[in-house]
Amino acid sequence: MTVLVTGSSGKVGSHLVRLLRARGVAVRAGSRSPEKLTLPEGVESVKLALDEPADFPAALAGVTSVFLYCEASAIGEFVQRAEEAGVEHVVVMSADAVLRPDAAVNPIAAPHLAVEQALAASSITSTPLNCGALASNAMPWAWQLKARGTVGLPYPNSYADPVNERDVAEAALAVLTDPSLSGRSYHLTGPEALTFTQHIAAIEAAAGRSIPVTEVPPAVWRANKPDFMPGDIADALLALWAASSAPVPLTGDVEKLTGHPARPFTEWAQEYAGPFRG
Repeated sequence: MTVLVTGSSGKVGSHLVRLLRARGVAVRAGSRSPEKLTLPEGVESVKLALDEPADFPAALAGVTSVFLYCEASAIGEFVQRAEEAGVEHVVVMSADAVLRPDAAVNPIAAPHLAVEQALAASSITSTPLNCGALASNAMPWAWQLKARGTVGLPYPNSYADPVNERDVAEAALAVLTDPSLSGRSYHLTGPEALTFTQHIAAIEAAAGRSIPVTEVPPAVWRANKPDFMPGDIADALLALWAASSAPVPLTGDVEKLTGHPARPFTEWAQEYAGPFRG
């Protein structure tokens, strides 16, 4: 078996590459900039941007399984090339937003849904990992804190279910290496629903400092969104946060796949406290 890991420069992809290599699985690490990857010995790298179809044939040659980051712009051609290459199984790192009734028109969910549907319509076995809020979604707060001395939140009491990227990688490892787990979808969440204020409290404890929080009007947050964030995504996030005033549902799928309980957010906070210390 040879596994192609897309997005190998990301936290989930980089963890998964190391886990697969430690298991003795042949791994090909795909990245838009493969020369920047730091890989375990024996892992080959390949240029692979999921919006550049010219990269697909070389990246997929000889591959039996793929860990796929959701990028919908060229998913039809990716699936076609994967079928031609003889790929048997694709594990999709998707979002739990696809489980919502409005998934087809929701800007956050729609690209993930398009990838899942393209694979479901193909001859390839697919296994979606529908992830809740990633723990690392909290990292931009460190940048706000450094730049402004405070974290501005439009809905500080909105709930999320932070799932650790290590848990996502371990879940992917399980479904890539155990055929009995493939061909169904899994909803990965953290072990507890936390408000954003509770996220901040956990980071404060880990960083050993106070982190001021300012509640900002949604329109002000929207006007000051990161430049890289499309406007429709910003609007969808605000709507999601406004609707998440109660604890979000949790699942036991991380433990089902990995054999251990999902890691608490406090573990992520301890690991990544450095940037919050200034």
